[in-house]
Amino acid sequence: MPDPYFQKLFADRIGGANYGKDDALYKFEKIKRAKRQSLADHPERELLDFGIGENDAIAPKAVRQAMAREIDRPENRGYADNGVAEFKEAVARFMQREWGVELDPQTEINHSIGSKPVYAMLPAVFINPGDVTLITSPGYPVAATHTAYYGGIVHKLPLLAENDFLPDLDGVSPDLLAKAKLLVLNYPNSPTGKTAPPEFYEKVVAFAKQHEIVVVQDAAHAMLSFDREPHSFLATPGAMEVGVEVHSMSKGFDMIGWRMGWVCGHRLLVQAFADVKDNSDSGQFIATQKAAAVALEDPEIPQRIRTKYRRRLEKLVGVLQRCGFDCQMPGGTYFLYTSSPKGLADGTTFASAEAASQHLIREQSICTVPWDDAGAFLRFSVTYEAADEAAEDALMAQTESRLQQLGPVF
Repeated sequence: MPDPYFQKLFADRIGGANYGKDDALYKFEKIKRAKRQSLADHPERELLDFGIGENDAIAPKAVRQAMAREIDRPENRGYADNGVAEFKEAVARFMQREWGVELDPQTEINHSIGSKPVYAMLPAVFINPGDVTLITSPGYPVAATHTAYYGGIVHKLPLLAENDFLPDLDGVSPDLLAKAKLLVLNYPNSPTGKTAPPEFYEKVVAFAKQHEIVVVQDAAHAMLSFDREPHSFLATPGAMEVGVEVHSMSKGFDMIGWRMGWVCGHRLLVQAFADVKDNSDSGQFIATQKAAAVALEDPEIPQRIRTKYRRRLEKLVGVLQRCGFDCQMPGGTYFLYTSSPKGLADGTTFASAEAASQHLIREQSICTVPWDDAGAFLRFSVTYEAADEAAEDALMAQTESRLQQLGPVF
């Protein structure tokens, strides 16, 4: 069958005339296919899924009840555009209560339809062809993808174990710094689980001022911090002068799928985001914003979620250590990032973390996410479904049994 006439019309940013012809598979598609194959080949064997990155619980009852009330109110039927006062004011109270960060809800906060669209829109605010975005790697790729869409240059800052999974800002070349406009950070970090100490943020503020760079702090896992109290970048002296922080209602509030988040920080940066957003969407459903405001007013919600995932991570760390993995309790998030095995006791060898991950899924029905960006690592997520602690313990016992039989070699 010949190509359609519009085959040659696709933009270069998505592949140009070759769009749709590349059969290379995205990492998560490979995982999905391997899971389907494992289930088909071994229907008798439970799939132990540590590859999910989504909270396993539904939103709290009070939040769902608020949604039910608000959904029937006619005043919530219209377009929200850049947000409603109730949500922004709740965010302001949350930021002040949790971290002492004072924000004007009208000018220094704007809602977003989840955090993902923020990373798609902010490059539109700043990036011209040839401009540079500095972004940690491994990490969430959306800001990098959209930087490239606008003709910008993406410079990855590797997160290495020897640097305690913090980026080496001093190692960025002067030529890149002269063109850099954005520095995208993420702490608590996905996938490494690292939290950033206050002195790191102080260095980031000084770095941004010296090189005139805007900081974008991805705080999606902000409330899931274990080795230190949850922290906001904006609580750092001078941070409000150099950047914004992006929050999500998903991880810390069990509102996965509700698509609620916000941007806060310097008013001019928030205004610029709002201008792009105003030409990209018409805002999240008002009832959703009002239900999210209810969640933000209850400090016990993120505390309960943090307690659950800490407990699950502690159990998983114990299991993996007994199976030979060199891993420790992460500082935050619900991810455990650990060096990938180089092989197995039977002589099987792995050239990459992806190869190890595929083998674990297909041969043992254990699903993890591989990262080969800065060394070979596997990411285990403790967002698996388990009704209670007894179910958690049963899943841990299954995991330990299967891994002990394999005999991973490092």
